[in-house]
Amino acid sequence: MSEATSQSEIPAKDSIGDYFLDLWCHTSKTLALKPETGAESELYDDEEEEEQPTALDTLNSSGGFSVVGHDKLSLLYPNVNLHGHDVGVVQANHAAPLKRMLYYFEIFVKNAGAKGQIAIGFTTSAFKVRRQPGWEANSCGYHGDDGLLYRGHGKGEAFGPTFTTGDTVGGGINYATQEFFFTKNGVLVGSVYKEVKGPVFPTVAVHSQNEEVTVNFGQDPFVFDLKAYEAEQRAKQQVKIDNISIPPDASYGIVRSYLQHNGYEETLKLLDIAGQSTVPPISVAPENGVSEEEMYALSERKTIRQLIKSGKIDETFSTLGQWYPQIIEDGTSTICFLLHCQKFIELVRDGKLEEAVLYGRREFDKFKKSSAFDDLVKDCAALLAYDQPSKSSVGYLLGDSQKELVADAVNAIILSTNPNVKDPSLCKHSSLERLIRQVTVCFLEKRSLNGDQGEAFRLSRILKSGKKA
Repeated sequence: MSEATSQSEIPAKDSIGDYFLDLWCHTSKTLALKPETGAESELYDDEEEEEQPTALDTLNSSGGFSVVGHDKLSLLYPNVNLHGHDVGVVQANHAAPLKRMLYYFEIFVKNAGAKGQIAIGFTTSAFKVRRQPGWEANSCGYHGDDGLLYRGHGKGEAFGPTFTTGDTVGGGINYATQEFFFTKNGVLVGSVYKEVKGPVFPTVAVHSQNEEVTVNFGQDPFVFDLKAYEAEQRAKQQVKIDNISIPPDASYGIVRSYLQHNGYEETLKLLDIAGQSTVPPISVAPENGVSEEEMYALSERKTIRQLIKSGKIDETFSTLGQWYPQIIEDGTSTICFLLHCQKFIELVRDGKLEEAVLYGRREFDKFKKSSAFDDLVKDCAALLAYDQPSKSSVGYLLGDSQKELVADAVNAIILSTNPNVKDPSLCKHSSLERLIRQVTVCFLEKRSLNGDQGEAFRLSRILKSGKKA
C-alpha cells in the first residue's frame, strides 16, 4: 500500500481540528451580526463601520461670530470682525474616518464677503475654535485670501492660488502617504505631510462680513474626481511593488506549494508543464516549491477533497476508514464532528428533512462536551426552520465555503499523519496562506505606527482590482 496507508499517530490532531472549528465559529458569529453579507462575502474583513462626518457641529463652534444654517451644511459670517480672534470656525460633527486610503470633503464659496478670509482644513478635538485652522498646533489649513498653507503657526507657506466667490475647494487625507491634500475647482492644488497625529475633524472658517460657504461631506457628488485620484494613488503603489524584483521561480514555488498543500494534483501537473515551457525552464527543485511534506499522499488527499466538495460524506467516512482509520477512530473528535455536520447539511440540501432530523439526533448527541459544538449544532438545526434556508442567516452552511472549510480541515489532518512532519501546526496552512497572513500583519503594524490610520491589507480588493484590469 502507498504511504497514504501510514498508521502513524496523528500529532496535534485536536489542535488542528479546533483551529477549523474556531474558524467556523468566527464565520457564524460574523454572519449573526451581519446576516446580509452572505456566505461568500468577505467575512474576515477587519474594517469596522466608522462614523463619518455628515454635518457641521453646532455645539463646538465659535459662538456668535458665525451662523450655521438650519441644514447644518452652510456657514455665514454676518458681522464685521473687530480683531483677529473673531474667527467663525466650525468642525464637522465627526472626525474623519481612519481605516481607509482616502478621506475628502469640499466647500463651495457662495460669497467671499469683505475680505475673502475663508479657510478649509483639519483640526483636532482640542483645537481652539476662535482661530483659523493652521494657526494653532495640531491643525492645518488652506486659506483663500492669500493662497497660503498654514501648519500649526501663524506664518503661512506658499502653496496654491487664492479662492473666492464661485470656487469649490476641497480638503483630503491620504492615509497611505500620510499627507493632507487640497483641491480647487476639481484640480489638485498640492499635498503636504500630515504632521498632525490622531483623529482630525474637517474644519471650515469664515472671518469677514458676509462670507458664506456650503459644505459637501459626500451627500452630493464632488467636483473633484476622487475615484480617479484614488486609482492614481493605487497605481503609484503598484509601480513600487512592480519594481521589486522577484525571481520567477520564487513565485512559481509559492503557487506550487499551495497546490501541493491542498491536493490539487491535476492543476499541479499543468503548472509543471507550463513551467517547463518557459525560457529558461523553471526548475522543479525543493527550493522552487517541491516540498516532500506537502507531496505526501497527494493523490489520496485529492480524492477525499473531491468527495467532500461533491457532498459524498458517507464515501468520505468510508475512504478515511480504509486509508486513515486513526483519523476517525475517535468518533467524538472535532474532525468527525465537522464531517457529521456536513452530512446533515447535505441531507437538508437534498430536501431529506426527516432523515436529517434522525441523523442529527443520532450523531450530534455525541458532541455535548463542548459549548462550541452546541452552538454550531444549533446553526445546522436552524436550517430546518426555513422554507428557503439558503436565504436565511444560516444559509452560509449551504455555500461552497463551508465545504471548503471541512475539506481543508481533513486535508490538514491527513498531512499531519506524515511521520516526517516536524511541526504539525504548519499543516493548517500552505506557504502562500502563511505569506498572506504575514503581509496582513505587516499592514496592520504599519497602520498601528501611523496612529491606527489607513486601510488594512485586503486580498479581496486586490483580486477585484485585478479582474477590472
